[in-house]
Amino acid sequence: MRVMVIIKATPTSEAGTLPTEKMEKMLSEMGKFNEELVKAGVMLAGDGLQPSSKGKRVRLSGGKRTVIDGPFAETKELIAGFWIWQVKSMDEALAWVRRCPDPMPGEDAEIELRPIFGPDDFGAELTPELRANEERLRAEIERQHKA
Repeated sequence: MRVMVIIKATPTSEAGTLPTEKMEKMLSEMGKFNEELVKAGVMLAGDGLQPSSKGKRVRLSGGKRTVIDGPFAETKELIAGFWIWQVKSMDEALAWVRRCPDPMPGEDAEIELRPIFGPDDFGAELTPELRANEERLRAEIERQHKA
């Protein structure tokens, strides 16, 4: 199963800065942890995100699209970073998270795990034609990024 591992934002991550000493230690520890994830075949992707002040949202309502510039007010609802992991179970994902270095040194941090939908989760609604199209798109994405 694939899971998205979400590191929630904090006031410090939203400010876009960490004290240098803490940042250097956290980056070193996170680098080692990422190495372990890669060697174990767990990590598919992962990145830290810049503060919401550099982001935008698009609100869709009744066919209308409205662009909203960051920063966004509710820090606790924002994401500071993420991983996509391939694991056997949610228990395995939890075991990895329990080993994760503190992503927000000196602050309370929260990491959320969410299963990613797979084709079988959609049942009969994912017709053979839709499934074939999804597989074709995934193959094309993989081809593009290998080049």
